[in-house]
Amino acid sequence: MRAVVCAYGEVGHACLDALLDLGADVALVVTHDDSPNEKIWFASVRDRALSAGVPVIAPGDVNAADVLARIREASPDYLFSFYFRQMMRAELLSIPSQAALNVHGSLLPKYRGRAPVNWVLVNGERETGVTLHHMDEKPDHGDVVGQRKVPIAREDTARILTEKLAAQASILVRETYPQLEAGTAPRQKQDDSAATYFGGRQPSDGRIDWTQSAESIRNLVRAVTDPWPGAFAHMQGRKLFVWAADTRPAWADAAPGSLLIDREGSPLVATTEGALDLLEVTWDGESRRSGREWAQGAAIDAGSRFDEPQDGAAGGGT
Repeated sequence: MRAVVCAYGEVGHACLDALLDLGADVALVVTHDDSPNEKIWFASVRDRALSAGVPVIAPGDVNAADVLARIREASPDYLFSFYFRQMMRAELLSIPSQAALNVHGSLLPKYRGRAPVNWVLVNGERETGVTLHHMDEKPDHGDVVGQRKVPIAREDTARILTEKLAAQASILVRETYPQLEAGTAPRQKQDDSAATYFGGRQPSDGRIDWTQSAESIRNLVRAVTDPWPGAFAHMQGRKLFVWAADTRPAWADAAPGSLLIDREGSPLVATTEGALDLLEVTWDGESRRSGREWAQGAAIDAGSRFDEPQDGAAGGGT
């Protein structure tokens, strides 16, 4: 099998590594330059390709004429997209002689679109997965080749879940590779009536709304915690990032956003359903600390409350 691989991130590295290990003739790798505004915690697709002697390019536009020419020169049987961040137009998708295939981080047709790992956590899902599917110009729309399910544990963060997805994506590539080589890989049309679609997330989407339930806020926290920018709220005009939290029973007559320090020194915030235990936090620009350490140093008075959310406030997200 001769392939061109467009890939980035932890899942991209895992899938490229699987193809190389399987002996695929990877003629070219297309990736992204790392952004100075993003925390780079994942393995490098570029480094993995170069270690195998595979040429690498990182174009600003994968659909540009010179990039298309380079990919045509590679004469791929398959074009793979493994967490590549640019949309591919029809001209590019038509280049491989066999198929253009994508790995998506959900069980399609659910969670089409951007940031599926974050959205499933925000929404409190208990299962997700990875899907290998044919690409067309509609996002995450083409026929399914294969899927693997991934259970979501209550303590999973976006990073932990991404690492789980990467491991299963590697297995999925290894499972389907012999079928692709033999021309016997299945094609299952997606049920568009069952599809859900989610857009990309911005840092401001990490803003905490204390009128939600404590469980919903806990889900937001784990969905956007480090290495993502983090969930946040404001108190006395200062931004507080919440990196880890858990739910606790509510206490009577407490308005959402009210802060209480319990007998053990833990800071609890009232919500419309239950209370949120702030386990790890930091003021913007300061070092992270436990919630108890923060409460001791923050001079929290009885009856302290978080500020009302302001439209357009900046903060953590994905």
